[in-house]
Amino acid sequence: MVKKGIFGGTFDPIHNGHLYIAHEALHRLNLDEVIFMPSGNPPHKTEKRKTDAAIRYEMVKTAVRDEKYFTVSNYEIKNSGLSYTYKTLEHFNNIENDTEWYFITGADCLVELDYWKSVDRILDSCKLVVFNRPGYPKEIILEQKKRVEEKYKKDIIFLDFSLFDISSTSIKKMIKEQKDASYLMPQGVYNIILELQLYKD
Repeated sequence: MVKKGIFGGTFDPIHNGHLYIAHEALHRLNLDEVIFMPSGNPPHKTEKRKTDAAIRYEMVKTAVRDEKYFTVSNYEIKNSGLSYTYKTLEHFNNIENDTEWYFITGADCLVELDYWKSVDRILDSCKLVVFNRPGYPKEIILEQKKRVEEKYKKDIIFLDFSLFDISSTSIKKMIKEQKDASYLMPQGVYNIILELQLYKD
């Protein structure tokens, strides 16, 4: 059976930490492909200012263009209204019902999972894969993993690996302060940021 991962995120901007996570998931889970899914309008981030979806999509497309096993989908950003993970997963299951789907997300999302819409439908539609993030001790992640597994009767995959301490927030702060952040992301992505003068204010 074909195995594909969906890696969701705002990707504002995408950086080398995202690519590292995708590579780790690809190899550790023996995936055939990782699909990057720039978020459209996630309900938990409606108050946060985001770069235009078309620009975020272009940055991700640029970041993965030379990666053999990475692609990018505009499914969420082309749909109006709020973006719900269960809808995204059910859509991909419908168009590729012979594919085993893995949804790749951070430990912060595992901690907040009970607040997501239709958690049962999410876990019925994929194998949930959680990676560790700075600020989330391993024991807290494992404790939450166990609680979620017992509550929903589904197994959660935890990818425990060393992380680059890079965040899109810190990159935006560096650019606003006119510091060089080019080494934290693919050069093509940095070129887009410079050309469009993103994150200056």
